[in-house]
Amino acid sequence: MGLLKRCIRCGEYTLSQTVCPRCGGELRNPAPPKFSLEDRYGKYRRALKELAMKQS
Repeated sequence: MGLLKRCIRCGEYTLSQTVCPRCGGELRNPAPPKFSLEDRYGKYRRALKELAMKQS
């Protein structure tokens, strides 16, 4: 778990662990998930990607 977080709303990076000090938005970890040959969540990611393609 890293210290650096990124706001979803404004894109600001912060060390805060709760909400963005600039806009009050939700914070997420800016790093992508680690690569694994055993892709446990691949089917969910592909389903979301397919759903997004159908909606646009």
